[in-house]
Amino acid sequence: MNVLSYVLVYRKFFLVVFTLLVLLPLPIILRTKEAECAYTLFVIATFWLTEALPLSVTALLPGLMFPLFGIMPSKNVASAYFKDFHLLLIGVICLATSIEKWNLHKRIALRMVMTVGVNPAWLTLGFMSSTAFLSMWLSNTSTAAMVMPIVEAVAQQIISAEAEVEATQMTYFSGSTNHGLEIDESVNEHETNERKEKTIPVPGNDAGKNSSNMELEKNSGTGAKYRTKKDHMMCKLMCLCIAYSSTIGGLTTITGTSTNLIFAEHFNMRYPECRCINFGSWFMLSFPAAIIILFLSWIWLQWLFLGFNFKEMFKCGKTKTVKQKACAEVIKQEYQKLGPIRYQEIVTLVLFIVMALLWFSRDPGFVPGWSALFSKYPGFATDSTVALLIGLLFFLIPAKRLTKTTPTGEIVAFDYSPLITWKEFQSFMPWDIAILVGGGFALADGCEESGLSKWIGNKLSPLGSLPVWLIILISSLLVTSLTEVASNPATITLLLPILSSLAEAIQVNPLYILIPSTLCTSFAFLLPVANPPNAIVFSYGHLKVIDMVKAGLGVNIVGVAVVMLGMSTWIVTLFDLSTYPSWAPPISNATMP
Repeated sequence: MNVLSYVLVYRKFFLVVFTLLVLLPLPIILRTKEAECAYTLFVIATFWLTEALPLSVTALLPGLMFPLFGIMPSKNVASAYFKDFHLLLIGVICLATSIEKWNLHKRIALRMVMTVGVNPAWLTLGFMSSTAFLSMWLSNTSTAAMVMPIVEAVAQQIISAEAEVEATQMTYFSGSTNHGLEIDESVNEHETNERKEKTIPVPGNDAGKNSSNMELEKNSGTGAKYRTKKDHMMCKLMCLCIAYSSTIGGLTTITGTSTNLIFAEHFNMRYPECRCINFGSWFMLSFPAAIIILFLSWIWLQWLFLGFNFKEMFKCGKTKTVKQKACAEVIKQEYQKLGPIRYQEIVTLVLFIVMALLWFSRDPGFVPGWSALFSKYPGFATDSTVALLIGLLFFLIPAKRLTKTTPTGEIVAFDYSPLITWKEFQSFMPWDIAILVGGGFALADGCEESGLSKWIGNKLSPLGSLPVWLIILISSLLVTSLTEVASNPATITLLLPILSSLAEAIQVNPLYILIPSTLCTSFAFLLPVANPPNAIVFSYGHLKVIDMVKAGLGVNIVGVAVVMLGMSTWIVTLFDLSTYPSWAPPISNATMP
């Protein structure tokens, strides 16, 4: 037993040593560059899937192993760790830092929810829409972390309001003179304060259920009480809506999630003559898919947890229930706490709009963009150029004056504070993702230099006898399954070189396979550990793993089905996917005899 506990404690260390030793015969026996690169690939893939080492640490291994195996010089490997992607990421993080610093994201979310109303079904759709919109520009994780406290406050206020109504009704029927049914924030003060003390609870099992309609459900891990099963289902529904919509919203823009950025950089590096993947083209192909997935996911989750009552949803002219009034009051109070919109928020919003407009208009495709002004240097200005331009303005534009008191008592301004500072930027910058992506680029370069990519493509060429739609479906399901147990960036970084080689080997437009695979990489909906938004909402204690599995399976099916639909409809109209393109490797070079 002591030995087993010892192994359990040091399992990651033993896994690293075991992986390195078990795979070592591959380069020793075969003694080819392909085998040596395959050894590096398998080691990195194992470490990424098991997280025996931190993902970013594993991403540094190509810088160590490729020079030792003679695959690439060290300086060439090092140059792969900082690309155009990293400049784009820096500019986007500058925007995200300012948005979160000045609470613009919270104002947008609350305003959108106030617009859709307080009917439970429409409220859920409002939260999903606002979360998805924010996730287009902020990281999925920070979006979920920002919106969940608002959702939790609304849910708890709804439960408290119903409890007060029934208590008041019972007092009325018992002969009390209190006939009012007004909801005051002070009701159930002890219980409300007890809920507010809960920040990140530990999930537990339900206990103490009664058979009557007035049953109390108590989560043994959090102490949160649900008066009825419907209350509990409502909390589950709201949590999952936030988790899934933060992921779905990230699909819409290249900067919305790291997997989109990784795909764009890999594609533009591998096929530099294409110049067809930019902010505008990606938005046009992914926005319809994201809207459909979001809407169908809303219907699925609503039906799964609360049922779908069309009569209740579309009723007009009827008085709001106490629950709806309480919900609206919470949202209104949260919005009022923000006060009137400030100068810093206005400037951030203007820069945000300017950045989006410059991205869309750089090279829209159907008309000449502003990049045509620099026709002498075609392809030099990219989306990262726009991101850097706007990002630098956040460090330049004044946010407020800094004052000091002179010995005479006079208050004078001596400097100003910009919209964001370097320390604030550093706290938001995901350096781990930057290194992880760099490691993926280095790994892809090594596969090309060693010939491993071409070898894999040749071995996969028999798949060319299958229908293209079936190949897309298989690759999409493979990616969707793998991303449930591995990180999304690691999954897409590992598979992009392989899928690119597959497309070249079977003479199919690479976009036909890479686009659906990239979108499906974000479909990590089944488990709490699949992605950070899932873990954040799970930590509030309303969900069990089985709840997320049942709900996530339906959303996964919806996502893959919509992607397959898009590949046969509107996405085909954006790109000529029916023929093998001239910007891809020629047929004579794509496969070996």
